[in-house]
Amino acid sequence: MSGLSSLLLIDKPTGITSFSSLSPVKRHVNRKVGHAGTLDKFASGLMIVLCGSYTRLNPIFSSLDKSYRAEVRLGRETDTLDPEGEVIATSLLPSLDRLKEVIIDQFTGSILQHPPLYSAIHIGGQRAYALARKGHTDIVPDARQVTIESIDIISYEDGLLTLDISCSKGTYIRSLARDIARASDARGYVENLRRTRIGPYRIEDAVTGIDKDVLLSHSRTSIDRLRQLPSLGKIQLAEESVQPLRHGRKPRIDEYREHDIPAAAEYALIYDTSDRVISIAQLDSNRDITKNIMLEGGENGVS
Repeated sequence: MSGLSSLLLIDKPTGITSFSSLSPVKRHVNRKVGHAGTLDKFASGLMIVLCGSYTRLNPIFSSLDKSYRAEVRLGRETDTLDPEGEVIATSLLPSLDRLKEVIIDQFTGSILQHPPLYSAIHIGGQRAYALARKGHTDIVPDARQVTIESIDIISYEDGLLTLDISCSKGTYIRSLARDIARASDARGYVENLRRTRIGPYRIEDAVTGIDKDVLLSHSRTSIDRLRQLPSLGKIQLAEESVQPLRHGRKPRIDEYREHDIPAAAEYALIYDTSDRVISIAQLDSNRDITKNIMLEGGENGVS
């Protein structure tokens, strides 16, 4: 095993869990693996996978907004709101005009959304899906506020509504499909789902996560992907401050040789005088470094 500390973009296939999709990464890249958001078993698409020291960066990535291509089957609803569940209700098909009206009027901007009962959220100390499997199907998870940035109707044919959706973290597309259908006096569930974007990262830049050589090559370009985050500040240290940083001393602002830190930035990349990324800094409101997350091996993150 190579033991690379990495930021990977993985294209998860349908039919396997997010946990199972990480097995080749654990085998070929690093046993210490985390992710910044799972996908349901029936869904496919982009997952951000963090390995080694990069797992400490999870808060940066878990807050990013996302985009999806969703195919919503209208006319019936399943208990899981996906194709693996049992049909619990049927309806007539709504018109395209009605769907357009509902989406524009009720599902744009900040909305309240009840997560699916078959989900991993906690209710009274238990996972919601565990309660559902025990027969507690009358439970309604508490509503939460999410933001729908845009919904574009791609096609509507024979009861299959195809949507492109951009939304905030925490949005359940299965709940969105259910609610759009019900607001249109119909029923619906997500038949196919593919995540196409997380923050600045797009599915076109992902790898399948199976081939060892592909994974290792992808791992070695992790810093390039890290630099894509627009929310990260940049700090270049004076040469004499680099080694003390590597030994755990936090540099002061007056030791910054150059810096570019957005007002709302909570983290910053720390560079040496050769413009190599050596660390991630967590910042306070005064832009002081409160915590260093060292990236072993410098630029490529090799431990």
